[in-house]
Amino acid sequence: MTRLCHPFSYGNGPVEHCFWNETVPDPGLASLSEDINAEVAVIGAGFTGLSAALHLAEAGVDVVVVDEKQPGWGASGRNGGFCCLGGSMLGAKEMIKRHGEDAARDYALVERDAVDLVDATIDQLGLDVDRHSEGETILAHRKRDYAGFATYAESLAHLHGQKPQVIPQAELREHGMGGNFHGAMTTPIGFALNPRKYVIGLMDGALAAGARIFGNTSVTGMETGNGTHTLTTPKGRITAKKVILATNGYSSETLPNWMAGRYLPAQSSVIVTRPLSIEEREAQGWTTHQMCYDTRNLLHYFRLMPNGQFLFGMRGGLATSAGVHHKIRAKIRRDFERMFPAWAHVETPWYWSGFVCLSPDLTPFAGPVPGADGLFAGFAYHGNGVAMGSYCGALLANRILGRATLPSSAVIETPPRRMPGGRFRRLAMWPAYLGFALADL
Repeated sequence: MTRLCHPFSYGNGPVEHCFWNETVPDPGLASLSEDINAEVAVIGAGFTGLSAALHLAEAGVDVVVVDEKQPGWGASGRNGGFCCLGGSMLGAKEMIKRHGEDAARDYALVERDAVDLVDATIDQLGLDVDRHSEGETILAHRKRDYAGFATYAESLAHLHGQKPQVIPQAELREHGMGGNFHGAMTTPIGFALNPRKYVIGLMDGALAAGARIFGNTSVTGMETGNGTHTLTTPKGRITAKKVILATNGYSSETLPNWMAGRYLPAQSSVIVTRPLSIEEREAQGWTTHQMCYDTRNLLHYFRLMPNGQFLFGMRGGLATSAGVHHKIRAKIRRDFERMFPAWAHVETPWYWSGFVCLSPDLTPFAGPVPGADGLFAGFAYHGNGVAMGSYCGALLANRILGRATLPSSAVIETPPRRMPGGRFRRLAMWPAYLGFALADL
């Protein structure tokens, strides 16, 4: 198996001090230890793989899921917990230029459908995921960013039938958003959650529906012949008619070879404070439980959780070694203190990092792998995998079942191109991040 990044990033080091790990125990699923058959095999037990498995198992399909670690170990169990609109980094004009107005509109509506699917799944499975936040708030980093909010709000209102609330700078503190921001806009779609509680809830739901799920089972090879796929693991093989690749930013260049160059892992890092007292919250003027992010290209995302702890995240380093991981902890702490100076004394005992996944087209993909009968893939959610990853898993299940019960878009169904640079394509992030940083000044 060939991967792009330093071995450290695929081990337990980046997630050793993840706050979510303390809220839900490791599921401890046994590894595969024999040869088995299934109708569908899923590689990757995160939002996409488990959502697909849940929908397939509920339809009576014999489905097997394997994960190199344990369910939720990757990005699905260590993200910021924002279930919101998103999934693409492509601007609206460029989306229309590439795909046409109808497909672009369909995709924008799918982003809303993805949030609704997670909402319905949580209710269906009866999950307690520490849900909070009425929609999502974007905070203007610069005055010119705020100036564009009114037009953006009108376009969202026209599309979704719910008008976002634009909040001028003078009123931010009244809304519990004290800080050096130039205004805000709250979109009344989405909510925050504990991602690990959600992903383990998906696992439990899939198991209850009849799926077989194995942990600590890496797929080391894949062969196709006679209308079936055979997955090789250290202690057993899986023979299946169909296979879903759901490894996202933790994918391999060679499993299968088609994946090479079609995804790009990019780090995101998070810290969490100890519980803040009411007095500490009021001193900063931050008392809202809204999930928020700012308008920087290299954005920050943050929220006050129901238990009074504050989560603060940002894009991570460009290298992926242990040394860089530890250096980023100092940088994220500096940004935290600069944006919330009244909390400079507050400890942040929890810190972790993980991969978001980009595609060369800056849009998600969920569909069949071209030229490979019975092979499907879902990946590249650009930091919005809670909703879009779950939805893409359901779309893949529908595709296998021959159903059309969920809306889709040509945007999602278009296979991504290959990025230039081969195994060295992450080097292109250095000038890109420099440009973003300069633009954020």
